[in-house]
Amino acid sequence: MSNLALITARGGSKRIPKKNIKEFCGKPIIAYSIKSALESGLFDEVMVSTDSEEIAAIARQYGASVPFMRSGETANDYASTIDVCREVLRCYEEIGRTFDYFCCLYPTAPFVTPDKLKEAFARLSDPETKPLSVFPVTAFSYPPQRGLYVNEKKQTSWVYPEHQFTRSQDLPKIYHDCGQFYFINMELFRQNGYDDVDETTQAIIMGENEVQDIDTPEDWTLAELKYRLMFGSKEDF
Repeated sequence: MSNLALITARGGSKRIPKKNIKEFCGKPIIAYSIKSALESGLFDEVMVSTDSEEIAAIARQYGASVPFMRSGETANDYASTIDVCREVLRCYEEIGRTFDYFCCLYPTAPFVTPDKLKEAFARLSDPETKPLSVFPVTAFSYPPQRGLYVNEKKQTSWVYPEHQFTRSQDLPKIYHDCGQFYFINMELFRQNGYDDVDETTQAIIMGENEVQDIDTPEDWTLAELKYRLMFGSKEDF
């Protein structure tokens, strides 16, 4: 079997400038995704898709390949991750390379470990279940069923009025995508695309300490605190 790790890292971050190569606990944040992919031993190629020569240089420094640059069509604010994946896979096919599985791995995912990637691949390559994809999720820290709307006058109303008196421990857990990686079966991807979450997709459940959205400077600070608690203050590269 042939596997590709595809790290998506465009250069146009606005809320956190140069987000994908900003220093995180002493290293460019993209270096952590590259390191985990390489150390997993799962991949024939670990590549970075980017429109930035600066990102490309740093990616190569940490061991990833950048065989071609991202097009303008997939480097704008409206292109989806799947659009990027399709472009990368098409470019590889044009030079005669195909893969059985690919992992779309985000460049701002320092909590992804080689063991998590191995766990996902073991699930993905199970011939009995044969899922389209496997990806990490985590439970909402507070039940969304007890959520509130707040209008422009700061008045409140229940999102789900039927649960206003339901004890939180009696509500089923609801999970959300961690935004770290998606490991995908290439055969099923070609047949069905990847437009929904359904019975063909499987989840790896992550603890809240293993997950952090990184969209604001405050998120960044919190992610570094979590990382140091989990892995210590230093990382060998």
